Amino acid sequence: MKRTLAVILSVFMIVALAACGNNDNPSADNTTKQPPVSDTSTPESPDEGTSGTEVTPTESRTNGKILIAYFTMPKSDGVDAVASASRVVKDGEVLGNTQFIAQAIQKTVGGDLFAIETVQEYPGDHDELVDFAEREQDEKVRPELSTHVEKMDDYDVILLGYPNWWADLPMPLYSFLEEYDLSGKKIIPFATHDGSRFSRTIRTIEDLQPNATVVEDGLTVSRNSIVDAEDDVNEWVQSLGITE
Repeated sequence: MKRTLAVILSVFMIVALAACGNNDNPSADNTTKQPPVSDTSTPESPDEGTSGTEVTPTESRTNGKILIAYFTMPKSDGVDAVASASRVVKDGEVLGNTQFIAQAIQKTVGGDLFAIETVQEYPGDHDELVDFAEREQDEKVRPELSTHVEKMDDYDVILLGYPNWWADLPMPLYSFLEEYDLSGKKIIPFATHDGSRFSRTIRTIEDLQPNATVVEDGLTVSRNSIVDAEDDVNEWVQSLGITE
């Protein structure tokens, strides 16, 4: 009897010791299971920086602040503007051809308008101006600018407008492009012309600003089509995919 009781007590002690050992090493069934976490977050946008601003998928992306810089025909010296080859009358206002296109661009894309002007006074008559421009080119003149962009570093996209004079940039454009370092910026040319379109002016811009991205698919508008060009301008600007 005593022997039987001793065996029973021994078995009881073994079971008790085993239970204590399992409390130090909980089984998998005793741990709290966490379901796998699915990654539903969107990657950070490269241009969000440290501001924490969230851009929703429906929000349009900008390509940076836009500058619309242009050189245009100077004011009339009394010649009938309607008959001029370099001016247009819109809603009673006399505008240079390139100025008119620049304003049409701004209506579509926004941005800041900037008129490239010079200390040099140019002839107000078209024919005299053409001859004057030819002499400037022959002498490689760099006319002094009277207007300047105060914070060029703020702009990432520059729409650059000018008339095609003697298959070249007007010399004030040389002054403008040599005054600023536009490295890393996107330059989008647009030009008014009398049949020559861009000639080699885009290549010249690339030579003057080798570290900028010059878009070769620019816009040219014949002087005979200026007034009716707004729809074409709007379509072209939208094709560029730029917004401010």
